[in-house]
Amino acid sequence: MTIEQFNFAGKKAIVRVDFNVPLDENGHVTDDTRIRGALPTLKKILADGGAVIMMSHMGKPKGKVNEKLSLSQITDNISKALGVEVKFAKDCGNAETEAANLKMGEALLLENLRFYPEEEGKPSGVEKGTPEYEEAKKTLKESQKKFAKKLASYADVYVNDAFGTAHRKHASTAVIADFFDADSKMLGFLMEKEVTAIDNVLKNAQHPFTAIIGGSKVSSKLGVIKNLLDKVDNLIIGGGMGYTFIKAQGGKIGKSLHEDELMPEALNVMAVAKEKGVNLSLSVATLCGKDFSNDTERKVFPIDQIPDEWEGMDASEESLEAWKKIILSSKTILWNGPVGVFELENFAHGTGEIAKYVAEATQKNGAFSLVGGGDSVAAVNKFGLADQVSYVSTGGGAMLEAIEGKTLPGVAAIKG
Repeated sequence: MTIEQFNFAGKKAIVRVDFNVPLDENGHVTDDTRIRGALPTLKKILADGGAVIMMSHMGKPKGKVNEKLSLSQITDNISKALGVEVKFAKDCGNAETEAANLKMGEALLLENLRFYPEEEGKPSGVEKGTPEYEEAKKTLKESQKKFAKKLASYADVYVNDAFGTAHRKHASTAVIADFFDADSKMLGFLMEKEVTAIDNVLKNAQHPFTAIIGGSKVSSKLGVIKNLLDKVDNLIIGGGMGYTFIKAQGGKIGKSLHEDELMPEALNVMAVAKEKGVNLSLSVATLCGKDFSNDTERKVFPIDQIPDEWEGMDASEESLEAWKKIILSSKTILWNGPVGVFELENFAHGTGEIAKYVAEATQKNGAFSLVGGGDSVAAVNKFGLADQVSYVSTGGGAMLEAIEGKTLPGVAAIKG
């Protein structure tokens, strides 16, 4: 059953949204992208003549009530965006009365799911790997089922529209689906778009297919890189993780970020890429800084000849020119992670240029481009290019796990 086909008239729908929005010190929302992302699903339910119960987490309260992470702070923002006054239930685990009193056309927001340890199903205060931890986990699993059943009891239909948490087997993202039949559970519009965008890249990619993988550590994206080697024509590796590859080949990288223990894996990735005919492109020269600060002295060095007292901070013009050619000749582009220290203005240039190349390839050459991961998304937003790429993913971790070839529990719970 798809959300488009379903008629919500006379039905109460409990919707897992991702309202984990950033707040300032006064509890005001500083970026409402995630709230806006959920609107098509929420508005469809209300327009059909249904009622909507929204549930979400915020932050990491670790199973304890924390007023600074209360969703009550964002009810006004949701009300304005939705065009309906949003009611609030102070306790997501005891909201039977609020749910029962909800009339068709009305909207209710439940308090932060993660105020309950049952939501994540992770024991706290017990050391991982110990018999005590395993025992606590088993007990919590039973409690998690009961918690999910309670949430399910509030509604007739379950909709999951929180792609950012789709890689978690939590009570509200996966376990709850067991309490609804196949015709009463579905993905929301946002989730459907995310799943389709990833399928376009992994299963239906047009060639040449280029993946741009950046960020600081090889260890966090090794599985992704390995899975992509079977799919891509070009693999651009930028950012901090590139220095591990350079050092593994005997290059001098100064005090640049790297992971010595991952050097054998880096060499293995290069060997597999060669064997499969994948063009693996590393930076040829890098913009370095004397210190890790915005105003430090800057100088460009060949990537394998960085003096001891310098560290690589951004891609050089020479590297960017080489990458531009690859990106502009591509028909499918996947971009995850910055190619420099994007948070420092003087070292954000390379990431900004990549954003422009990806947008140009999409707009002028008709490439399909999928952008995901915090800094990559921030870059396309910063330069006003979000509407010039094919799709901007809302879920960094979920997108990475999907690209790694892993099954996402939040999707599998509905689609099987």
